[in-house]
Amino acid sequence: MTTLIDASSIAESLEAVARREFEGCAHISGLRRLASGASQETWLFDAVGPNRCERLILRRAPGGERQHDMAVGLEGEAALIALAAECGVVVPPLRYVLKREDGVGRGFITGFVAGETLGHRIVREARFASARQHLAYDCGAMMARIHAMPKARLPPLRHADAAIRIDELYRRHQAFSAPRPVFTLAFRWLKDNLPAPQGPDCLVHGDFRTGNLIVAEDGLKAVLDWEIAHLGDPAEDLGWFCVNSWRFGEIDKPAGGIGSRAQLCEGYRAAGGTIEPMHLRFWEVLGTLSWGVSCAAMVETFRSGIDDSVERAMIARRASETELDLLNLLTEES
Repeated sequence: MTTLIDASSIAESLEAVARREFEGCAHISGLRRLASGASQETWLFDAVGPNRCERLILRRAPGGERQHDMAVGLEGEAALIALAAECGVVVPPLRYVLKREDGVGRGFITGFVAGETLGHRIVREARFASARQHLAYDCGAMMARIHAMPKARLPPLRHADAAIRIDELYRRHQAFSAPRPVFTLAFRWLKDNLPAPQGPDCLVHGDFRTGNLIVAEDGLKAVLDWEIAHLGDPAEDLGWFCVNSWRFGEIDKPAGGIGSRAQLCEGYRAAGGTIEPMHLRFWEVLGTLSWGVSCAAMVETFRSGIDDSVERAMIARRASETELDLLNLLTEES
């Protein structure tokens, strides 16, 4: 699925980059923007020459320059992907980091990885049945590899532990959301159950979930979207993966709609990670509340006219779903 957009503004400059950086490339073809990627632009194109045709992905800042305040930046994201590949994390191969003089904007180019990213297909379709048997375990193991990436080699990242995340979320809720008693209850529960650190801060991916993974019929192929990576509690990634909204109806499979929490944690521990059930529960509650606050904020985005698309309105209504999810989590027996 593609979004209609004029590609001519970047095609000439991108072709010059491809001809210079990719040996044997004479021109590019098929440049089009993909619908995937809500905060960054994702473009697909082919580098073509007499003896080659390589499919590539351009990940670019919106309009070439805009960046979210909490994002690591496209250059930082590229550095994380390169380091992740060295550490055994499956990622698209990094091919080139754009420079200002390239005239394309901020971003980077990776190789194309075949597979599916749409979560509802991954958790439901029969062709992924074999992959789902071990996918939760594999995701747990992949998170452990991410969390073990050497801090000394990471690009500059913001620090965001549990207390900071709660404070950031509360201020956002106060600014954009109407009063919601369930959210108030969840904030109180989180503050009363703030976990003690299980160890030193480490790299946290920040958005590890179905939808940001490439999955093929035989399993996990790549981890995408490192833009909100930060230093914090590794349990954050595991809890986020278990948020009900990423299960796409497979509510009896809390680990991303594909498996159990036990399978996820088993893979995590097998790859060297440490996780306690209560710690996971805390971050699942925080992740659910975080998505709920984001959904509720969409109301203002829609009403203000900043983005009056049907998609924004539909996301806004999902705040009520997260309220039910929070009540279920908060009433579970410990």
